[in-house]
Amino acid sequence: MKILVLSDSHGNRRVVEKVLDKMHDSCDMVIHLGDGESDMDIVREKYPDLPIEQVAGNCDRSSMLPSTKVVEAGDVKIYLCHGHIQGVKGGLGHLRELAEMCGCTIAMFGHTHARLERYEEGFYFFNPGSVSMSHDGNPPSYGVVDISPAGILLNVVDISRN
Repeated sequence: MKILVLSDSHGNRRVVEKVLDKMHDSCDMVIHLGDGESDMDIVREKYPDLPIEQVAGNCDRSSMLPSTKVVEAGDVKIYLCHGHIQGVKGGLGHLRELAEMCGCTIAMFGHTHARLERYEEGFYFFNPGSVSMSHDGNPPSYGVVDISPAGILLNVVDISRN
């Protein structure tokens, strides 16, 4: 299963559409990790059969979306959150604890606008960075997660300026 992971689009629908136009044929699911709830409207319109999972971010004011969600990709459970409630800017221990309590082996989050791919003792942390404005000195980015019988592969992909 291939999952496209977006976060922190902050109203930049143009870049969300650009990424989806490139990736929609090769992904089985799209995840948005918050701060851009309405940016996914274009995806729903253009690709109505593409499964989309979303959580609310701290800038998604008046959102009816949950702040956390557990999704299944095959036999892998994934914990989704924006990360502001879980305190990801101060460390990942609390996030891991919450995810493991839900039976998850992957925790995906945004909020920091900084990409992260980390594997620690059987557990995966993944932040695709921001599709609109990076805070880590790298270009804006999105994530691709491949889950197969051979294992789990996390990738961050730079968004070209073209």
